[in-house]
Amino acid sequence: MLSSRLMPFADLQEFVRFLELQGQLKRVRVEVDPELEVTEIIQRVVREQGPALLFERPKGSSVPLLMNLFGTMHRVRAALGRDPSEIGHELVTALHKINPPSLKAIWESRALIKRALFTRPAKIRSAQCQEIVETPNLSQFPILKCWPGDAGRFITYGMVISHDPISKARNLGLYRLQVFGNDTTGMHWQSMKGGRVHYLNAEEQGRNLEVAVVIGADPILMMAAILPLPEDADEIAFAGFLRGRSIPMVHAKSVDMMVPANAEIVLEGIVPAGERRMEGPFGDHFGHYSEAAEFPVMHIRQVTRRRNAIYAGTVVGKPPQEDKYLGEAAGEMIGPLIQLINPNIINLHAFAGAGFHNLLVVSLKERHPQERLKTAMSLLGTGQLSLTKVLIMVGPHQATGHFGAVLQDMWHRFDPEDHMWLLPVAPLDTLDFTSFQMHVGSKLIIDAAGHIINEAEPPVDIDPRPYDQRIEKCQLLDGGFLVIVVQQQAREVLQSIIKADLGVRFVVA
Repeated sequence: MLSSRLMPFADLQEFVRFLELQGQLKRVRVEVDPELEVTEIIQRVVREQGPALLFERPKGSSVPLLMNLFGTMHRVRAALGRDPSEIGHELVTALHKINPPSLKAIWESRALIKRALFTRPAKIRSAQCQEIVETPNLSQFPILKCWPGDAGRFITYGMVISHDPISKARNLGLYRLQVFGNDTTGMHWQSMKGGRVHYLNAEEQGRNLEVAVVIGADPILMMAAILPLPEDADEIAFAGFLRGRSIPMVHAKSVDMMVPANAEIVLEGIVPAGERRMEGPFGDHFGHYSEAAEFPVMHIRQVTRRRNAIYAGTVVGKPPQEDKYLGEAAGEMIGPLIQLINPNIINLHAFAGAGFHNLLVVSLKERHPQERLKTAMSLLGTGQLSLTKVLIMVGPHQATGHFGAVLQDMWHRFDPEDHMWLLPVAPLDTLDFTSFQMHVGSKLIIDAAGHIINEAEPPVDIDPRPYDQRIEKCQLLDGGFLVIVVQQQAREVLQSIIKADLGVRFVVA
């Protein structure tokens, strides 16, 4: 167990020293290749919930490579200084207390109000992130090629700062950047992301969009970059709130914006209006390669960094990966806020094993006729929750993170004729590999939150292979949920199983 701290970490290197003292970071002093070899090592370490790794001699670079920084929930808690669930519940409780406002409510919420004072970043004149200012040369950094089918090397933990040319709102988002040359990268701005909105608004005006890419920063800022905040919310300001200390910012050297003063590396540049380039494939968090497609291009004007900078990266791919812990922490921090819009929601959980967006389970009460359906539609129209592919509703008694128990509820409380809705055309995650059209696909709503309609117990031992020899593997999960593996003709195989009437409720191929 990691010891706790009262003060936030000033920068990434202070967090690295803390983890090393706690035995949660190991140094790798032999040469390791950022192309494929680092990924192979990280796969083994993250599955064993092993330490963060600092590769001191990455092949082809003199800059150390930091990996698996947030690869356990213990390290996530250490970065935040507390459990992520405490943050969400604290916000909701305080907002309820001060509505309507009263002196007593304000006094009881004084700690939260004090934190809110630190949302405004602190401007400083000089900073360690600008100790070295140089012309772009991305080849000096240990940029990863994670998977054999990747189109090249990708910056995988690049936190992109942009400003909306209309509202001036700031966005900090985590977007992958494929390296095209020493001063050129792709900019993988996905659908429903704030940076993409800023770029499209600039493009409509015929303007280039200035950006800064931050690689390595204090750990809370690195976590804030992945939070699904409302569109115009400022992730840097929210990081200051989480830290209880303002984020120190300094003016960039070649673009008109402020950047985190304690960053390790900053890439300053522009994303020109009207310019696109083929980007990808890239092995993504769904466990599949996202296909090559046209995306905007970043041209780097200047690179600034610390003298002893650390390059921070991450590997995404078939779950579980490091992003499992980041995604679960984000859900625990932000999830409770959805109760402000839908008070009947008890809890919700997005499953990392399904790539988060693919499967969301919500426990809720029904206080009015058809309120569950209303709530489902509300969730599918809310921010990044609109990218959810399958939404399952369960009753207030159910633990949303226990998939086996959810399947049991689907067996006992779900009737496909009355409790299922299919939306054939809806917004979809850019990375979703199941659709034939980018950004667009189908969604499924399942209501298993009602009363028990099936008293029988689900089957516990079924082998469908005698009914169709094309089935290579099979597994029967809780609640009569049958999973089969076939190489081709999946639809025909599914139909043969249905005709066999094996007593299962769901079959997935």
